[in-house]
Amino acid sequence: MNKTFVPSQATLEKNWYVVDAADQRLGRLATAIAMILRGKNKPTYTPHMDTGDFVIVINAEKVDVTGKKREQKLYRRHSGRPGGMKTETFEKLQARIPERIIEQAIKGMLPKNSLGRQLFTNLKVYAGPDHPHAAQKPSVLTINTIPAGDN
Repeated sequence: MNKTFVPSQATLEKNWYVVDAADQRLGRLATAIAMILRGKNKPTYTPHMDTGDFVIVINAEKVDVTGKKREQKLYRRHSGRPGGMKTETFEKLQARIPERIIEQAIKGMLPKNSLGRQLFTNLKVYAGPDHPHAAQKPSVLTINTIPAGDN
């Protein structure tokens, strides 16, 4: 009889990666990061476990979108009170809180359960080029996307 391999937390090795979001397309960047957070790039991937790595995203303020999304894409949030819906365009949110754009894009690609919430804690997003995780010795990860002028 065959046995199914299930990795234990002791055998899992969690790596740290740095991704530069400057001039990257938002959706393509988010899908690549979501795959790494889930651990789907590893042979030890298990759907019900956190087998992914830590990802640090820098230069979130320089992420790019195509077409007219800069003026037309809306981000909504609700206070929970009647009439508490607030809407904001991509352009305004990028000027105010650029980290939230990448966080929301990646969070939408993770499972909608307790595992997804746990995986989301492995993501660190920073607006500028500096991050406080140098002690973890993160390796640079390049996400290959099409340059912005080729659409």
